[in-house]
Amino acid sequence: MDSICIVRNIKETSETFLPNGTVSFKESSKSTIGILGSGDFAKSLAIRFIRSGYSVVIGSRNPKRAVGYFPPLAEIMHHEDAVTKTDLIFVAVHREHYASLWDLKPLLVGKILVDVSNNVRINQYPEANAEYLASLFPDSTVVKGFNVISAWALQFGPRNANRQIYICSNVVEARQLIIELARQLGFIPVDMGMLSSAKEIENMPLYLFTHWRGPVLVAIGLAIFFYIYSFIRDIVHPYVKNKQSDFYKIPIEIVNKTLPVVAITLLSLVYLAGLLAAALQLNYGTKYRRFPVWLEHWLQCRKQLGLLSFFFASVHAVYSLCLPMRRSERYFYLNMAYQQVHVNIENSWNEEEVWRMEMYISFGIMSLGLLSLLAVTSIPSVSNSVNWREFSFIHSTLGFVALLISIFHVLIYGWKRAFEEQYYRFYTPPNFVLALILPFIVILGKVILLLPCIKKRLRKIRKGWEKSQFRDDSSTTVLQASPESVTVM
Repeated sequence: MDSICIVRNIKETSETFLPNGTVSFKESSKSTIGILGSGDFAKSLAIRFIRSGYSVVIGSRNPKRAVGYFPPLAEIMHHEDAVTKTDLIFVAVHREHYASLWDLKPLLVGKILVDVSNNVRINQYPEANAEYLASLFPDSTVVKGFNVISAWALQFGPRNANRQIYICSNVVEARQLIIELARQLGFIPVDMGMLSSAKEIENMPLYLFTHWRGPVLVAIGLAIFFYIYSFIRDIVHPYVKNKQSDFYKIPIEIVNKTLPVVAITLLSLVYLAGLLAAALQLNYGTKYRRFPVWLEHWLQCRKQLGLLSFFFASVHAVYSLCLPMRRSERYFYLNMAYQQVHVNIENSWNEEEVWRMEMYISFGIMSLGLLSLLAVTSIPSVSNSVNWREFSFIHSTLGFVALLISIFHVLIYGWKRAFEEQYYRFYTPPNFVLALILPFIVILGKVILLLPCIKKRLRKIRKGWEKSQFRDDSSTTVLQASPESVTVM
């Protein structure tokens, strides 16, 4: 066989033999890693292993053509030669080409095969690629791993967003060996257990915003509803009643009236889920009973709802800053100035309106600042740097403060208009009245849960107290056990 070899000298490695005959290399010395395949992912694996101090052998069907594609420290040779030089082999070929390795079956006996393949569709095959590889080579130990990271992450090092590697195998020792290898490469390995988890691992890179689908649909639905609602009230009503054409408001003003309502509604939905969960725990009298499925999904989507609320609030702030730049706004102020000159008004200062706008803008800035803090602490790299108590304080206490300040922001915007008949067009309430319904419900629910009697009972339930246990204790008289003799499940 033709062999192209450009490698450095490596000291003898100390070995320990696993029960299945495979070899585990100690951390004090670097072992030889075999890679079958000459594609982009195989190249990235080779670069990463060489940078970490490992010796790499590449198995290729055409070594002469692949030699210029891999780093010079890699040893490139035919498949048959590569598998004889190491007991740890990464199979970087597609599932369709597994059959081409059939001739290597006698040479792969007792070796560890790491399957890094992925599919193009979720559940594309009845069994996982790793399980199929294990059926082809029953005398080898198959490990699934390194398939959820990109070739870029392998070459340039892991980052916070893609450091986790999911690993599974039926052989515990082989699984632990690959887990330790992932740690040495700078990744965070996640033990997924038996090889039956391989299908789940292979589906992971194919998911597209699975936790975002519901929140995005809710946000889009709210945006469409409130946009149509504002369009009917602010565009259709003036045209029907006074033949006044205000269609120029569609691109900016109507959108800007929709954004804050959606933002505060989404923020309310974030905390309404927790209130419903607390109410169910109080009703059940235990924390061990599962919530309804819809509530579990809602609780899992709170982060996405909060980030979408921050997005809508930020866009609302940008739109508000752009309002004075509109040509229509300039004409409006020019006409107002002309009318004041015409009626001989020298000073149009309105103390009440001045204070209202000052407070309105101030509360808006404070609520957006708190939402920014909540969004930043949702980033994994930031949330990992704070403990649970700090995280809970930011997202629970400061979150409710942000919601309360947002309510003040909307109340000051509405001011007296909520009680004036002219603002109830087509007998419908203004947008800001609808925007306050859900936040008021959330704040009222939070106040109820903070009542001493309810707060104490809820705290006991979350510490493990159960209503049924209390009934059993009250119906029968038992001796008080000492703390040392109590067994906690």
